[in-house]
Amino acid sequence: MAKTNIVDWKTITNFVVDAFVGYGIPKEDAEICADVLLESDKRGIESHGVNRFKPIYLDRIRDGIQNPVTNFEIIKETPTTAVVDGHDGMGQVIGYKAMKMAISKAKEYGMGMVVVRNSCHYGIAGYYPSMACKEGCIGMTGTNARPSVAPTFGVEGMFGTNPLTIGIPTDEDFDFLIDCASSITQNGKVEYYERINKDVAPGTIIGLGGEAIEGDAGEALKMIRNGTAALTTLGGIGEALGGYKGYGYAMVVELLSAVLQDGAYGKALDGKDADGNKVPYHLGHFFIAIDTNHFLGEEACRKKAGDIIRAVRNSKKAPGQERIYSAGEKEHLVRLARKDGVPINESVQKEIIAVRDELGLSQYKFPWED
Repeated sequence: MAKTNIVDWKTITNFVVDAFVGYGIPKEDAEICADVLLESDKRGIESHGVNRFKPIYLDRIRDGIQNPVTNFEIIKETPTTAVVDGHDGMGQVIGYKAMKMAISKAKEYGMGMVVVRNSCHYGIAGYYPSMACKEGCIGMTGTNARPSVAPTFGVEGMFGTNPLTIGIPTDEDFDFLIDCASSITQNGKVEYYERINKDVAPGTIIGLGGEAIEGDAGEALKMIRNGTAALTTLGGIGEALGGYKGYGYAMVVELLSAVLQDGAYGKALDGKDADGNKVPYHLGHFFIAIDTNHFLGEEACRKKAGDIIRAVRNSKKAPGQERIYSAGEKEHLVRLARKDGVPINESVQKEIIAVRDELGLSQYKFPWED
């Protein structure tokens, strides 16, 4: 496993904000981007945190396929809905503003839904339902992504890892939050495994011959990128363990990320043109907020949700197991454990130093330099 060093939250937050600003993102937007990015690390989701800071965001800005200044254009709006064009701006900024709009509509009318086209990677999907939960709303979001997942009985990447993410407020110290891809694993995790020299799990990737791809994550990632392998949906290869269910949920997200906003889908999200040149990804998202106070009230919702998850957690446990978890609980525990800062592996350390030196941010010194 790769060696890691802990960087305190204030230092890494200030550095990420300054680096984003150095790449042309306005300060207010840079703070949103940094908050979404580092929220991932606070929850222990390394695949979407500082590991992706440079390759997914800074490099794409440099390559001219993502705009640092976000044009959040409302194409159509009704009291409860809106269609937004993000013009290939920062996905986190687009996602934040879209969910704020959905929450505002829900507070006034009970429910709000905002759909987006022409966006970019918006970070961890769970950030946005969490925004709704803090406001006493049930929150939902989903996003399509570059095609890397094969349908059941297929071997070609036809749609993205497409998370269907839902948050429900509870009276616990954490809200119920299910945030996971509709594939068994996702590109970011394979990228992370490559960084820490960890093999991919059997059954998570399928080759063109229908065989399970195992072993070296770097080689698996190359195969996914060149189209000779694809990720598998929840349930795995074939139908025996319910792979068709993951396929179905993935298609729900693909549809809701494209049909209401007339957005791009499938192979059009590959990030390359017919000649192999890099182009914007044009991703689509959707955001839904449901205000609990338009039903029987936030307090009643939180208590009932808490009662339900406690009942499940207190049910009979399998031999050798000490506890049953609720969705969002492990992330809450990681947050408590990471109060001192974020662990950063050697590969990302090198990227951070390179960005610092490129932008002349000499005020930053990191623990691994001691």
